[in-house]
Order: sequence, then C-alpha cells, then structure tokens
Amino acid sequence: MATRSTPAEVIAMFEKFSNWGRWGTGDERGALNFITDAKRAAAAKLVKSGEAVSLALALATIPAADNPTPVTHLMVQAGLDSHEMPLPYAGDYFAIAPHGMANTHIDALCHVFWQKKMYNGFDAGEVGSQGAKKCAITVAREGIISRGVLLDIPKIKKIDWMEPGERIFPEDLDAAEKEHRVRVEEGDVLLIRTGRSARRKAKGGWDPNRVGLPGLDATCLPWLHARKIAVLGSDSVSDVVPSGYEGVPLPIHVGTLVAQGVHLIDNADFDALAAACAKAARYEFLFTMGPLILNRGTASPINPIAIL
Repeated sequence: MATRSTPAEVIAMFEKFSNWGRWGTGDERGALNFITDAKRAAAAKLVKSGEAVSLALALATIPAADNPTPVTHLMVQAGLDSHEMPLPYAGDYFAIAPHGMANTHIDALCHVFWQKKMYNGFDAGEVGSQGAKKCAITVAREGIISRGVLLDIPKIKKIDWMEPGERIFPEDLDAAEKEHRVRVEEGDVLLIRTGRSARRKAKGGWDPNRVGLPGLDATCLPWLHARKIAVLGSDSVSDVVPSGYEGVPLPIHVGTLVAQGVHLIDNADFDALAAACAKAARYEFLFTMGPLILNRGTASPINPIAIL
C-alpha cells in the first residue's frame, strides 16, 4: 500500500530534491540543460515508422465547466467580405490565456513561486506588469526535442481512466515502466497519462477545483528528481487535485517548476499516443515541440508532436 507523506515532509522535499545552483547561479533553463546535442541525436534514431501523433487538445473557444475563459477567436475578414479587393482573402484574430485547466500549454519556470522565489532563487518580483525578466518561456526558443516516454497509468490499472482525485504513486510509475518495458532516463520528456481526455470525451467537462483531477502524489518528487527528467507532461495538470496536503495545494508544480527547474506541459491529450504506443509495442519516441517566442512570457500554447 502506498505511503503518504506529511505536509512538513513534502515541504522539506522542495529543498532536498532541488536543482538550484546545479548549472550555476544565473541559470534560467533548469532541467532543459539535461537535453544535450547527443541526447537529441539519439532521440532522432528512435523514429522507426515515421508515424506522427499530435498531443494537443484543440483550442477551446466555448465556455465549459473546466474552461471559464475560452480562447477568443474573431474573424477580421470573411470570404464574401473581400471580393471587392484585388486579392480576396480571409483573416482572423485570436487571444488566449494559456494557463488554466483547459488549453494545452507549457509552463515557464517563472509561473509558480514558493516563499516568494522562483527556480534558482530568483525573486518573484522579477515578474511584473511587463512580464518576466527571469526564467521566461523564451529559454526554450530553440524548441524542446528529446526522447519522449509515455507511462499509461490507466492501461496498467486496466481501467478506461482515472477518476478525479485519484493518486499516482512512485510504485505506479515503476509498474508502468515494467509493463511498458521502458525506463525513464536523464533528459527525457516524461508524459503521464491519466485518461482525463478519455473521461471528458465520454462524460463531458467538470469543474476541477470543485470535483478534482487525477495526478501525481507529492511522494513522486524524489522519483522525478532521481530520473533527471527534462520536462514533465500530463493530460491533467500533473498534480492530483486536491493535493491532500494542507498548506501545499500543488506540490508537484512547486517541486518541479520551482525546485527542480522542470518545465510542465498541462492539459495534453495522450489518447491517440497511447493507442499508437500500444500498437507499436513501444513507449519511447522522438518528442518535439516549439513554444511561441513570447518575450517575458510565463507560458505558451503548444502542439507537441510524438514521432514513432
């Protein structure tokens, strides 16, 4: 049976399993430093069939229980409006608040603070009304290209999806590695499937703050640190909601973004990838993703691609 920690023990993990100073006191890239040129070259060799799978949800433009601030999509020029012009065209405008529990996005290391500090000890005051002066999303402007590994937790539990509030413990990660015949290694992009997308497709959206979300228990932090992952992705928000630790609402967010310098991918869709991995009987692949180059941005909407 899984062993839970106390809130005090979870808080102690933030310091014990930290990467502050690992790449120098001025570093803003965090665990992306684990992705070397050699790592990218090795990841490229994982491509066998060439099958490409998108890991993103479609941008949601309609309000829902889990999406109170949908993407604004407006047409600035429609087809029939432009026929008096020399070259008829259509054009649109969109605005997006990438953070939250609806849109597929990557969190920059400046997104979350603990005791008024972000990754590597930079002060929370470095993020102001003009954006982030430290640890902005532009540290990943060359893209994130590495070995991707999917751990499909519903598959090993023989269920369609995990229920809101259901926890993933380190032994679940170990079990998934064993069943999938894969091991998470230094510089990997680790993707954790909870089946949230499948549940939403079957039952509709729900309010995560009221009902909860499946995800990693805080006791997974030592496991993540030991494996030296570069990025953590989830079809949920990585953290189980509610966390179950009084005073620490999102310990995985704090323990990865702030302590370990691990960028987070939230609200992905791994259903198609899970099917492709099961069919190919392998759970490692080339992972590639390019965030928008938004100077001083704290996040970016993304469309990650897995190539098998």
